[in-house]
Amino acid sequence: MARAMAAKQGLDWSVDSAGTGAWHVGSAPDERMIAAAAHRGIDLTPLRARQAVPADFHAFDHIFAMDRSNYADLQQIRPPDARAELHMFLPQADVPDPYYGGDDGFEQVLDLIEKRLETLIQALS
Repeated sequence: MARAMAAKQGLDWSVDSAGTGAWHVGSAPDERMIAAAAHRGIDLTPLRARQAVPADFHAFDHIFAMDRSNYADLQQIRPPDARAELHMFLPQADVPDPYYGGDDGFEQVLDLIEKRLETLIQALS
């Protein structure tokens, strides 16, 4: 979604996604998320999970954690000479994990992410 929204604004940003654990490395996104994103014209099928690495803090300007647990994990791997600023994606809350709920949870999370991305893209461009 960030890639699509940045491109729509004419921004040539390098955007990536990574988890802090290795348990899904190489896996495609959840089918329910693929379907929810497709309803918005976003194709997630080429994506494969990867694990965040210390080098990410030199490859990107900003890294956003979706929840406090991931934020703490990212702080642990952040090198002392990191270039990237580490932020919570939502300043005052965690992005809810829709995995254990119904299909509507994925739509709600995408609504939340889309709204926040609008603000972030405006602030960072």
